[in-house]
Amino acid sequence: MPPRLKKIETMGLDAVVLAAAGLRRLGLDHAIGELLPLDLFPPSPGQGALGIQVREGSGELAEILSRVGDTAVAAQVRAERALLAELHGGCSVPVGAYGETGPDGSLSLFAQVTSLDGARRVAGSLSGSADEPEKLGAALAEELIDQGAHTILDEIRERTAVSR
Repeated sequence: MPPRLKKIETMGLDAVVLAAAGLRRLGLDHAIGELLPLDLFPPSPGQGALGIQVREGSGELAEILSRVGDTAVAAQVRAERALLAELHGGCSVPVGAYGETGPDGSLSLFAQVTSLDGARRVAGSLSGSADEPEKLGAALAEELIDQGAHTILDEIRERTAVSR
């Protein structure tokens, strides 16, 4: 049993939040009690995407890898990361974002910013061209800022700075 699941027993926890994909990969589907809805619990921007960096001068390898990329996923991740950059976020702030490509090739982006205690949440979604994912991410970030995202994020940064 993975250590995080074992904590339920050893620490007397009621639950732990883990990636369903990881549990499925380990054959532990039975341990999944609930799937959290994306509209309330979006993942961190870029979560689950794989990036590969190739050393300069490795042209043959770069050529091989260029054929395995997924342009739809790349656009989704670029939109999510643009949103995070516009919010001046990073790994330690509760910003969630989820991009999805529609059957018509359009790109939809959902995002939210949540206070540490969960009492305040701003959320929104936008759709646009998959050809300009950074514009979509920046535009949705502006909508969240207009709803008060910076106030939430500034409070979190202040609290984190004080506790260091």
